[in-house]
Formats: sequence, structure tokens, C-alpha cells
Amino acid sequence: MNRISKKIGLLTAAMSMFCAAGCSDFLEETDPSNFTTDSYFTEPAQARSAVNSIYASLREPLGSGFGGGAWMMTEFATGLANTDLGQAVNSYFVKDLRNTSDNGYGQTYWAAYYRGIANANLCIEKIPGIATLNAAEGQKLLGEARFLRAFYYFNLVRMFGKIPLVTESVNLQSPQLRPSQATEEEVYNYIVEDLKAAEASGLPWLDTSGKVSMGAVKSLLAQVYLTMAGFPLQKGATHYDLAAKKAEEVIDSKQFKLFISYNDLHDPNKKNVEENIFMIQFRTQILPSGWQVSIIPYNKNISQYSDETGGIYATADFVKSYDPADLRAKEKQFFFTKFTNEADRTKEVDLGGYFIYKHFDVVAQTSTANSDLNWPVIRYADVLLTYAEAANEVSGPSAKIYDAVNAVRKRAQLPALAGLSKDVLRESIWKERWYELCFENITWFDMVRLRKAFNVTTQKFDNYVGHKFSYGPTVTERELLFPIPTSEMRNNTNLRQNNGY
Repeated sequence: MNRISKKIGLLTAAMSMFCAAGCSDFLEETDPSNFTTDSYFTEPAQARSAVNSIYASLREPLGSGFGGGAWMMTEFATGLANTDLGQAVNSYFVKDLRNTSDNGYGQTYWAAYYRGIANANLCIEKIPGIATLNAAEGQKLLGEARFLRAFYYFNLVRMFGKIPLVTESVNLQSPQLRPSQATEEEVYNYIVEDLKAAEASGLPWLDTSGKVSMGAVKSLLAQVYLTMAGFPLQKGATHYDLAAKKAEEVIDSKQFKLFISYNDLHDPNKKNVEENIFMIQFRTQILPSGWQVSIIPYNKNISQYSDETGGIYATADFVKSYDPADLRAKEKQFFFTKFTNEADRTKEVDLGGYFIYKHFDVVAQTSTANSDLNWPVIRYADVLLTYAEAANEVSGPSAKIYDAVNAVRKRAQLPALAGLSKDVLRESIWKERWYELCFENITWFDMVRLRKAFNVTTQKFDNYVGHKFSYGPTVTERELLFPIPTSEMRNNTNLRQNNGY
């Protein structure tokens, strides 16, 4: 954050490596370090490349290995995840509620997302000055940049609370070089402003290449309004109504649909289509996805990957809390407990736990060790459940609310909900969110905005503060936020650490 100069060597290096359009086109520059922010933004192609660079920060937290992976941070914080990777101390700090500001996972998120914000700020400032850029295309590019900036801020404010709101490109003379923290409401208002601007930018409803679409913008805005309705802002009914209406626009567009099979969730042929509204882009042999080594058991010899880390899997208590009839909890749907031996595929190996199958790349695990999967950020199932929850809060049960939640339940081979009170339906929808969206970096955010945690034993919802994980630790108020990374506290003396860290 604080070592930003007018040179954009890092930015152009990222441009040369990344393309949001399926990672199929690459910018080739002989010496990117010769460009400055004043000389680079002169041609339409440069605008496209610059916006592409903003997407790169999405991928950084998904890297995984024997040290774990930053994407696991919000999963271990739910109390629904386990690990066999003893050397990944950052995982245990979060899982056992002993977290500190030295945790590298938080540092990865903070650095990556503020780098994305810096690139977005630069694009938003410079693209309007490119005289030869088609006006309509320029607006779409700015819409992508504003969506991505909003996404980064949305995650940062939910993770860390009061954060710096950096709204312009920064150099060594900038007043925002060592910014103070904004209030959470200021950050949320800025996020909404960005997403409304993205809505007005002329983006298409769908983009099968993986770039930001109108469907992604409206879906994210619905999530933002839903969060603002709950904690910490507690905007209540007005924002539940805004969330319901925005999610309803996505539903009524009829541009998206649920996959028929859960296998489609981890089928590379289903990238960026149907249920997958917005994803983080990867491409085998070019930019392969990095989490496969983390979702397989520790040294069970089932995979072509040499690093079988056992980095993260579901607790048995959570999986067993599913309805016995729920298809999602059946073998090789969302979870798997057995797999074939790497040396002899006729032999089956008992894995000793409930490993995550919804992100499992079958081809990579059994042959290539080079995954072609994208990471899901917004699925249509989430939109349906966002609509159902928000609309129920506004007016109580209705036919359209039941249609939304029951579409998710029908695929899971569960009976349709009907005739419930508003309060009972509320918790039924929450439960669907826990079961449907688990291990997609969503559940912990739900826990914090609702101040609720799912008790896998009673199958009811406890207050978040005071909730006891099934394996022992009890959540305290400090776990409502993650600690601001130590390095950021040292570099910027205007920052104040979150309570309890």
C-alpha cells in the first residue's frame, strides 16, 4: 500500500500475465517498466489491459500448499472445517480462535485487495482521458473497474471493519499514502455508489468469457444491501427491501438457472454459464487453479498431485447434520469419503474424513495435476436464497419466496417448504444457505451479518457471540472481525487495531 510510485511496472507486469477473457489473450510489451501512469493510458487496447489487471488480485488468496491458503481463513472461522495440515499454523490460529495480527492469511487478503483497489483507482482516473476510446466501450470498462473495486472493499470491510477508504491513485506525495480508517457506513456507501455506477455502464447481462456482467453487478448489489440490513449497520427493513428487489431483477431476467446436477459445479465446461454468474478465472497449463492440493486428504495416495496436504475438509458433525435425504450430503456430491488409489484405480481408499468434492477437479486429480476449474464467487443459488431471505423479512412468506427456496431444495431432493410462519421460514432459509453455500467463502460473512451460528447438534441457530464450536472453542466478540495485519499497523501509524487483538 505505502510503496506506491508513479511507475506502474507491477501493473503492466500483471497486464502481461492476465486476461479476464478466459485467459486467452496476452499483452506483449518489450519493456513495461518504461511506462508511467502519464504515458501509458493513450490507446483503447491499453485501457482493456489495465482493467484486466484489476482481476488479477482476485486469484491471489486462492493459492494453496503445505502452508495452507488464505481462502481458508473465513472457512475455519465458521467452526465447520477441519485440517490435517499441522504446519499450516495460520489455519489453526483461526480454527481454534487463537488468531493474531501476524496471521499471513489476513495479510494476503489485505495486500491483494488493496492492490486491486489501486489498479481500479488508476483505471477509473485515466480511462476517461483516452480520446480514441469508443465512449460506450469506455463506460463498460469503467463499469468493470467499479464492480471490482466494490467487491474488494465489500470483502475488506466485512473482514476488518473500519478500513482505509482509498479513492484515488497514490504516489509518495499523496495525502492518502497513510490513510486513516473510514467508518463502516462510509465504506458501504462507497460500495453502493460504485455498484450503481456499474449498473448504469451498459454491461451485458451475461459474459461467458468471465468478465463482469450486469448479472454480477446486480447480484453483488443485492448481497451488499442484505448485509447492510443486518450487522453492523442494522439498516433493517429498507435495505431488506432493496436487497429483495435487486435479487428479483436477476431472477426475473431469466438469464440464469440452477444446474441440474451438482457435478456441473466442478465441470470446467460449465464455466461462466447458467448458474455461475461470476467466477475467478483460471486456465489449465496457463493459470491453473491452486486449491486442489488443499481439498484432498493428507498423503492417501489418491491424486496425481504430489502435494496431498489435507489442508481443509468438513467436520463430520456438520455433514451429519444434513437431512439424511439431502442429496448434497451423499457421496461425491458436496463431499467425498472414498476415492481410488492413484497407482491402482480398481482399489478404493477410505479417506478418514469428509473432503470437499464441490471444488474437486476430477481430470486434474486423476491425470493432469493441472486444474482447469474456476472459483465460484456468485452462484444463482445464492441469488435465490438472498431474495427469499430478504423478501421474507419485508412481507413474510409468499408464493415467489417459496418458489425461490424450494428450487434449491428440489435439486437437493428435499420436500418443498409450505405453510410456515415468517420466523420459521427465516431459519429454514438460513439453513439452506449454510448447506448450499458451504465452503464458498460465504458462511462466515452470513454469521457476522446475522450474529448467528448454526448449531450442528441442535440444528438450530445460536447467537454468534457465545456459540461453541462442536470441537470446543467458544466465539467471543473479537471474532466479529479479523485483525488488521501487523505489517500494515507498523507501516501506517494512523491505523487502530480491532478490539481484542
